[in-house]
Amino acid sequence: MSVSASADERAPALDPALAAALPELPREGAGPVFREPWEAQAFAMAVALHERGLFTWTEWAARLAETIKAAQEAGDPDTGETYYRHWLAALESLVVEKGAASAEGLARRRQAWDRAARATPHGQPILLENDPAHDAAEEDGARRGRR
Repeated sequence: MSVSASADERAPALDPALAAALPELPREGAGPVFREPWEAQAFAMAVALHERGLFTWTEWAARLAETIKAAQEAGDPDTGETYYRHWLAALESLVVEKGAASAEGLARRRQAWDRAARATPHGQPILLENDPAHDAAEEDGARRGRR
């Protein structure tokens, strides 16, 4: 299943530098194709971080290629179904390398979303507030901020 939008909601054509740096990016016409909403969100995060100057498209393409190569060497069959998993792994590694977040912070956030997903009734939106540990984490953060 691919995620598609109406003509009014379609993303604009890809930045030419991004398109040149990532010729293997799944596309439909001038824009990218996503099978799941999270893939579009991961794509958007990379674009936003690039636009804020965290990395260049050349850096991004090199990191993504390294991530995909490592996955293939570890046995990834490279059927295209894991492309955005590699995209997300590359994004996380660059974010940590550039100091925009810590690996520990990313792991904590991933665990919070996993707990929230398990606690969310089927068919309902997954919200971080659904994480049973959310209130305790906010209180802990507030206490640390008061020190």
